[in-house]
Amino acid sequence: MKAARARTPRRPRKATNPTQKDPVGVYCRVRPLSRAEQECCIEVINGTTVQIHPPEGYRVFRNGEYRETQYSFKEVFGTLVAQKELFDVVAKPLVEDLIRGKNGLLFTYGVTGSGKTHTMTGSPGDGGLLPRCLAMIFNSIGPFQAKRFVFKLDDKNGVDVQSEVEALLERQRREALPTPKTPAGKRQPDPEFADMIAVQDHCRAQEVDEDNVYGVFVSYIEIYNNYIYDLLEEAPCDSIKPKWNNCNTPVRNGDFVPPQSKILREDQNHNMYVTGCTEVEVKSTEEAFEVFWRGQKKRRIANTQLNRESSRSHSVFIIKLAQAPLDADGDNVLQEKEQITLSQLSLVDLAGSERTNRTKAEGNRLREAGNINQSLMTLRTCIEVLRENQLYGTNKMVPYRDSKLTHLFKNYFDGEGKVRMIVCVNPKAEDYEESLQVMRFAEMTQEVEVARPLDRPLCGLTPGRRLRNQAFREELSRKLELRGGPVGAGPEEPSAAELFFQSFPPLPSCELLDINDDQTLPKLIEALEQRHKMRQMLTEEFAKSVLAFKTMLQEFDSSVASKENYIQGKLAEKEKTITGQKTELERLEKKIKTLEYKIEILEKTATIYEEDKRNLQQELESKSQKLQRQASDKRRLEARLQGMVAETSLKWEKECERRVAAKQLEMQNKLWVKDEKLKQLKAIVTEPRAERPERPSREREREKPLPRSVSPSPAPSAPAAPLRARRSRSAGERWVDHRPPSHVPTETLLQPRVPRAITVDVPSERALARCDRYLLTHQELASDGEIQTKLIKGDVFKTRGGGQAVQFTDIETLKQESPTGRKRRSSPPDPDPAGDAADSEWTDVETRCSVAVEMRAGSALGPGFQHHAQPKRRKP
Repeated sequence: MKAARARTPRRPRKATNPTQKDPVGVYCRVRPLSRAEQECCIEVINGTTVQIHPPEGYRVFRNGEYRETQYSFKEVFGTLVAQKELFDVVAKPLVEDLIRGKNGLLFTYGVTGSGKTHTMTGSPGDGGLLPRCLAMIFNSIGPFQAKRFVFKLDDKNGVDVQSEVEALLERQRREALPTPKTPAGKRQPDPEFADMIAVQDHCRAQEVDEDNVYGVFVSYIEIYNNYIYDLLEEAPCDSIKPKWNNCNTPVRNGDFVPPQSKILREDQNHNMYVTGCTEVEVKSTEEAFEVFWRGQKKRRIANTQLNRESSRSHSVFIIKLAQAPLDADGDNVLQEKEQITLSQLSLVDLAGSERTNRTKAEGNRLREAGNINQSLMTLRTCIEVLRENQLYGTNKMVPYRDSKLTHLFKNYFDGEGKVRMIVCVNPKAEDYEESLQVMRFAEMTQEVEVARPLDRPLCGLTPGRRLRNQAFREELSRKLELRGGPVGAGPEEPSAAELFFQSFPPLPSCELLDINDDQTLPKLIEALEQRHKMRQMLTEEFAKSVLAFKTMLQEFDSSVASKENYIQGKLAEKEKTITGQKTELERLEKKIKTLEYKIEILEKTATIYEEDKRNLQQELESKSQKLQRQASDKRRLEARLQGMVAETSLKWEKECERRVAAKQLEMQNKLWVKDEKLKQLKAIVTEPRAERPERPSREREREKPLPRSVSPSPAPSAPAAPLRARRSRSAGERWVDHRPPSHVPTETLLQPRVPRAITVDVPSERALARCDRYLLTHQELASDGEIQTKLIKGDVFKTRGGGQAVQFTDIETLKQESPTGRKRRSSPPDPDPAGDAADSEWTDVETRCSVAVEMRAGSALGPGFQHHAQPKRRKP
């Protein structure tokens, strides 16, 4: 409760749309291996999925577990993807949003040596995301840039707009300084980085407001050991090689003075910014990248066991774009601070996470690695809390303030812009553990959603003001040139205001370096008095010019009045001529209407005749088609009748033959029943205890050639002999007997018996690892409604990932059929019967079952055993 009372009430934030949220865009880039013989542990499956598998020998370390894991991203870029393709997909939408007035955050994340700095900066001849973003910005707003110092940033993360006169005075003051703060924009770029910014595609944004003027400001900072340093600050000494004492603090001696760290603050819109950070206004891609390169040389890097140039700090390159609308005339910038839009794009190159036991870091390197890992862990914790709050509706406090890195960018995750992350991975096997942690963090980051900011409001002025102003200036210059007057100067010539201020004597230096300085102030007073005298002279000349101009205007008004009278007379004559021409035009229009009416009548008559002709042709075609169909139907009917006659005659012939054969078999069965009863009676009298005959095997009946004999040979066989013979061949193997919980026991004589089997309800890796064969018992309803049991057998083998797989090889089927389900027709009588029971032939299963019921006492022979007879189920 105390913590809740101590929280400061939040002020209203920027306008965001809470109902529309966008997930954090996470992309993956796989760098190529340094050497072709290196072992690879990451594979690109498709355009959105990568698979990571443990390297060889890792299974022994992890108790034999070998698992291949797949991770999905918004898009995956393989080893052959060019920088331009990566820029078009990831960074180009952020630059377009920047020009529309929205913020953006792009950062690269990964282990050390995974290609993060290469992705962000690039290499000679192949620029990275940062130079391409700068090139796209200046290609889009190049013609609409404001002059230098028209926009002026304040110390509270805001921006002011100045008039052209104020901007000119600011430029003169900066030029008078001994060391100018802004780099020269027209000189040739440094050959060291000229190849990186030589982008030939000339990419530009599609929607750029031409009625605005733009100004670009860049700053470059680094977060080192959880302290923020300005890389563009003019340091008195080299800030890259500090000295440390035993208390982990920098040594302050005469040789080295460490740079002053900066403080994070929050502006009135709740955006975080770095206080006192150097922000440079740039006018071209070369000038902006020169500023970046100057700060890049001061960035902290070191040589470790894993990377020759390992980044020891997080670098943040911030591009701010200020834009303000032109006034109603389309000539000057609108002097209203409320109409200024300030958007920024942050390009972050995070330092790589690393393990100290692999980098062999000691001393300062060890301390740097600990701070790097701590800041990345804080970033991960913030992402986890954001994800938990969004998924489960909790309201946990996000620990942004635990690290300068997360505190600086907290407003992006609160809904102040679009966030995108590029996960850089090195596929070599040595980075498997670190790459696995990076993949898990990236997968979790994709589930965080950021509120979409609303579009900026319109200024309310008429669009197209700049173009109309340019057209007006061009027309004015053309008319002045035709009249022999002065022609407007080109865009590169100085304006009248610039020439006016350049005519003043220059101001001397105003810096007081000594308290006893008695020369600076007198010089300054003298220069100001000269300027004052010149101003009075110019004021008098201006008053004389105004009087002369008024006289000229009066003369011009009188000449204009006389010309207006002359023009009025000419207009009256022209109006009479126009009236006569209008009368003639009306007469001709009436004549044209009459002719058009006649033409319309003729066209309608022709249309009617054409329609009648078309109808008659269609009727003729339909009747001819009807006749053709009738003829084809007649031929088809005749062929069908002939087929029906032949089919009916064949059917009756077969029916007659079947009835005769059935009657004959019925008589033979009756005679056979009587004979069997006599034999049973004789057996009862002569043999007091007769052994019950064994039931013959169905396999033997299935193997009999067709047609069957009337009395087959009574040679019974064991029911499960084939199954046992097959199992005997695999007696030395272990089986997994998989019987689902829904298994229904059947009363069939044939039951599967698997020796040395492990019976399970659900297959497990542990059971499969101990066995060589696999048996799945599957039950389903057959087409006749009976339960059909299938025994699906397979071989168990190990996979490359360390798991178990089953390859099915064979299927056995057990099916129980009802004896009354169908009728059987016996084969014709055999001319050579094989025994005493061969005197009769019987037809259907029902007759055989009734015979089998009567012969239950036992008989050595009889069709009831050879034909799989079962006791007949009596109806109640």
